[in-house]
This record gives sequence, C-alpha cells and structure tokens, in this order.
Amino acid sequence: MDKQKHASSNDVGTLAEDARDLMAATADVAGEKVGEARRRLTAALDRGKEIAGRVREKTIDGAKVADKTVREHPYEAIGIAFALGALVGYLITRDRD
Repeated sequence: MDKQKHASSNDVGTLAEDARDLMAATADVAGEKVGEARRRLTAALDRGKEIAGRVREKTIDGAKVADKTVREHPYEAIGIAFALGALVGYLITRDRD
C-alpha cells in the first residue's frame, strides 16, 4: 500500500512538474489562445492539488476510524476477517472444480 501511495504521489508530482515546465516553455509565446490555455492549466493544477489533499485527508480519517474500531473490538474483527477469508477460500476452490 505504501508503494502505491508513493507511486501515485510521484505520478501526480511528475504531471504537475511537466505542466509547470510546459508553462515555462510557453511563457514567451504571445497569443490569446496560449494565454487562455495557460490559465486553464493553472486552474486545473490548483483543483488537482485541492482534490488530492481532500482525498488524502479522507483516507487518513477512514484509516483512523478502522484502527480505532479494530482496537475496541479485536475479537469481532478477527471473527469477521476469518469469515471473509473462509468465504473467499470457498469461492476460489469452488471455481476450480
């Protein structure tokens, strides 16, 4: 999970960096269409940062709630995990036959 988080962060970071490089490369290009495209790209980058921040916060909040619930009810959590594992195992072996 940690590798996926870093990969996603790297992908988003690379995309933002490429967009900034593109904006810097076109800084000397004049024209209404180029200016409008740069404004839209800047707005999209800002919205992307906002959305990524919100998703990160919700993910962290969800993980904290799950952790708290498991710590408050460890035996129930073990039972649920066992039942789900048994169900998945049954479904996998049933498909093989």
